[in-house]
Amino acid sequence: MSDKIYVPAGYSSALSLRETQHAIKYIKDIFQQSLSFALTLDRVSAPLIVRHGSGINDDLNGVERKVEFDFKEISGSAEVVQSLAKWKRMALSRYGYNAGEGIYTDMNAIRRDDQTDSIHSVFVDQWDWEKVITREQRNTEFLKETVRCIVKAIVYTKRKVRMRYPQLTAQVCEDVFFVTTQELEDMYPELTPKERENAVTKEHRTVFIMQIGGKLRSGIRHDGRAPDYDDWQLNGDILMWDDTLGSALEISSMGIRVDEASLASQLKEAGAEDRMKYEYHQGIANGTLPLTIGGGIGQSRLCMFLLEKAHIGEVQASVWSEDMIKECAEKGITLL
Repeated sequence: MSDKIYVPAGYSSALSLRETQHAIKYIKDIFQQSLSFALTLDRVSAPLIVRHGSGINDDLNGVERKVEFDFKEISGSAEVVQSLAKWKRMALSRYGYNAGEGIYTDMNAIRRDDQTDSIHSVFVDQWDWEKVITREQRNTEFLKETVRCIVKAIVYTKRKVRMRYPQLTAQVCEDVFFVTTQELEDMYPELTPKERENAVTKEHRTVFIMQIGGKLRSGIRHDGRAPDYDDWQLNGDILMWDDTLGSALEISSMGIRVDEASLASQLKEAGAEDRMKYEYHQGIANGTLPLTIGGGIGQSRLCMFLLEKAHIGEVQASVWSEDMIKECAEKGITLL
């Protein structure tokens, strides 16, 4: 288990348990207001469960098992969402949003196949957001400008948190370094994808790694992406250097969503063309669903980052193995 937990020498939380709970609420209040203002988003309610076979649930890398169950009085079965990437786009169409307008919501999910460690939990909580765009905005520059808006909201939130808790001293870099996965491979050909992320983020502090999902010239993928929500040429991850962990921390996965051409191309590459039978996919192909940009911003990830915590379990209540609980206790980490 020791390879799953990194704790810096002499680590102890800068905040008490009670202060931590207060600070979590403070961060969530401040950040979601800032994000909403920066991107022109309305708060909406979202589902925790969707019907099995609806095609709405996120398939992530296509191998993760969903949590499925049946009902006492309703026919069929349901799945706990893994993300809301597809649901949000359909909601924008149903609610009548126009270009320049969008939504955000609290997304809670269970990812039963995720490996638990210092930054991963089987319980996932995100601010999921989605915004209608025009055909002309489906470009890299618009993507970059949206990333800058999100980073500014994070920097502002950190500034407010430091004013309330001056014992938190870490800085957040507002200047974003943009790099594609192929450029990253060319820069560090001898490193693994995760090692490349650490290397570039350690140097630049705040990084947006673009074009995730397709194969690189080496024949490998930097990371997996479902073929039917992000356009693999117009997406990416926001990473920030975490001084407490001494590593890069992914805060957000986001991107401009597939249009009819990129959907067809990516489904073919992934061998998933059978998904075209679903309403969501048909809506993209025939143009009834709007063009959008969207993503997820980890709530617990952002809280542990801004509160300088060493383990995600310090800012969320989840389920951990007995070995994990024991090791955390030995290393001075108090899990909620």
